[in-house]
Amino acid sequence: MNSTAEKTKDTEAPSTPPKFLIGIRINNQAKSQLYDPKELKLRVGMTVMVNSNQGLKMGLVASNKIINFRKDKKEHFYKVLRVANENDFQAENRRQSVEQKAKALCSEKILELKLPMSLSRIVHQPHMNKTIFFFTAEGRVDFRQLIRDLASNLRHRIEMKQVGVRDEAKVIGGFGICGETLCCSSWLPDFTPVTIKMAKNQGLALNPSKISGVCGRLMCCLQYEHDNYKEMVKGLPRVNSQVQTPDGPGKVLKNEILAQRVMVRLDDESIMTYAKEELKVKPQNPKPENPKN
Repeated sequence: MNSTAEKTKDTEAPSTPPKFLIGIRINNQAKSQLYDPKELKLRVGMTVMVNSNQGLKMGLVASNKIINFRKDKKEHFYKVLRVANENDFQAENRRQSVEQKAKALCSEKILELKLPMSLSRIVHQPHMNKTIFFFTAEGRVDFRQLIRDLASNLRHRIEMKQVGVRDEAKVIGGFGICGETLCCSSWLPDFTPVTIKMAKNQGLALNPSKISGVCGRLMCCLQYEHDNYKEMVKGLPRVNSQVQTPDGPGKVLKNEILAQRVMVRLDDESIMTYAKEELKVKPQNPKPENPKN
């Protein structure tokens, strides 16, 4: 059975949801995806062929069978077709060879045409006789000449896809400043907006090198405890506000949100730290009313 027929059969909606699922890593990605192993007897570490939304793919078995508790008939899982054989490995080597050639050629042409874009990765789809070039750029890029040059040299269909730096980091993977693998490439299902206000609410220094991920954008983990910080900061006085302390009046310099303590500069220029219960916020002076004409 050829790959086209296999894919047509595989994309048919199953009458009953699979009883077990299995984790497969495609293209050595850190995050595995769930597939239906059917009746195949697979072990962790085996190389298998699976169908995907990008056609036939080679993957590595990353987990044993997992009971499918979802039992959702509307949710579709691609199937594991077979254990990879010698022909599959040869086809994979040819695909990788095409991708390496295409990447070298495209990088050379980008420099030659002086295009403001950065090539990130190449995906060759043999079943469609097509190569997809993923790139990042600050704005729109006129790559019509680049496509013509690539098509004349590679002699198959060319597709250019501009992606965001966060999406690219998710695919490439890496390690964050915490030392762990990137959340986006290991377990985070979707991106959600992250704002500089989240860093401010958590009392973090607004140093780009401290609050930015490897993608150059604000770290996704700033959002994880944001709701907790919003609740904890409610009972604390504002920075620069005037407060009454057990040692006299002073001005708030900093809030230690997790410890629920406040750093205050007293009128004699000494700096003290107090629990929030020890402080009383002074009322602000009301603004004078505009005199009537």
